[in-house]
Amino acid sequence: QVQLVESGGGRVQPGGSLRLSCAASGRTFDIYTMGWFRQAPGKEREFVGEIAWRGGYTTYEDSVKGRFSISRDNTRDMMYLQMNSLTFEDTALYHCYADSGTGHGNRDQRHWGQGIQVTVDS
Repeated sequence: QVQLVESGGGRVQPGGSLRLSCAASGRTFDIYTMGWFRQAPGKEREFVGEIAWRGGYTTYEDSVKGRFSISRDNTRDMMYLQMNSLTFEDTALYHCYADSGTGHGNRDQRHWGQGIQVTVDS
């Protein structure tokens, strides 16, 4: 069992920055990939990015490439989403997730945080 808690959200002006954190607890020893989705009102859930257990491997949605950066600190069971040059279209509820298991088995699970709001306005 894995529990995830997001923090660091809030309101920010266009062009500003925020850093979201995702803290994992519980059965964290077999987490291999962590990442982020977001969903704005009236829009479909959108993949933001993810990071492998080895932090050098990351994947990003095209709309956030060059602006967002994901990192992780496995010694602290923490993942971060640094968001720069924020625009109105980045306003959404952001959920972090963690994949746990063998990394290639049917018993692998995806765990979700409850989400945290990011609002970009002036």
